Amino acid sequence: MEVNAQEYLLSEMVALVYDLVPGIDVDKLRNKVSLIVSKYHVKQSRAQQVESDLPKKVEMFLAAKKLENRSKETIKGYGIDLRLFCKHMDRHNKQTEHITSADIRTYLSSYENRKMSTIGKKLSVLKSFFGWLVAEEFIQRDPTLKINPPKTEKRMPKALSIEELELMRESCKTVRQRAFLEVFYATGCRLSEIHSLDRSDINAQNMSSNVVGKGNKEREVYLSFKAMYHLNKYLNSRNDDCPALMVTQRSPIRRMDKKTIQDEIKKIAKNCDLDHKVSCHVLRHTFATLTLNNGAKLEAVQEILGHSNPQTTLRYAHITKEYKQEQYRKHLVQ
Repeated sequence: MEVNAQEYLLSEMVALVYDLVPGIDVDKLRNKVSLIVSKYHVKQSRAQQVESDLPKKVEMFLAAKKLENRSKETIKGYGIDLRLFCKHMDRHNKQTEHITSADIRTYLSSYENRKMSTIGKKLSVLKSFFGWLVAEEFIQRDPTLKINPPKTEKRMPKALSIEELELMRESCKTVRQRAFLEVFYATGCRLSEIHSLDRSDINAQNMSSNVVGKGNKEREVYLSFKAMYHLNKYLNSRNDDCPALMVTQRSPIRRMDKKTIQDEIKKIAKNCDLDHKVSCHVLRHTFATLTLNNGAKLEAVQEILGHSNPQTTLRYAHITKEYKQEQYRKHLVQ
């Protein structure tokens, strides 16, 4: 108990100083304070020994998100990050209402060697959690309000050119590879959306399918004649009863996992020795870029991609100089 009490006092002192002097080197501060605290006999009061309510609040938050019909992937991500936060806060043994901005900063600083996008994601989850606690009146103030997200350089994947897309097509070694490539490009879908599709989800007559995207939002996507042809060729080559659209080749036949689908796309790219990385997400960017440069309306592409904001769609697309010039000449009123 005494070691835990000493650790508790150390963490409290570090958090207090960090709150007063943001940006201070936490490791150096902790080492110096540790030398001071080690000289004293520290005993925890009974009030401090009360078990923290943080894990219980986390489970309540996750249950609330399930009721809001958030996707399984989103809830799983929340759960992983919040349980890691609980583990970090174990040493403090604080009630949720007593968690400070300094506690949050100290936690985030433990990921200083990770990508800024990773830290930003963890902060985003904490902001969602504490915002919910305030809205539900479990706590009065949100300790994350003072903390700004780290600045990150958003690097969008480079879309394929028409020539590169044709190279990919010619490099497909199997019927399955060609079907996968055409379906991802033609629909502009996310990997998770295609992964969850069943054969029965494909409307062959309308050459379309309904997919469930982020936030459990359903939308209709479309297949080109080329995609439909190669998908049918792949489905007709199968002798299994598995309902999944994309399945493993070896027994037992089952739905392919997302990593295996991604690897299949990477294999095609490796066959044609492209200069840049290719993934399912790159094919989504390629769909956005080539359709917009071919004259498609932004609103239509936005709907097909499942974006709530047109600015997101524009960030996805790489509009060519020639297309911008053409649109300028076409629509300028002189």
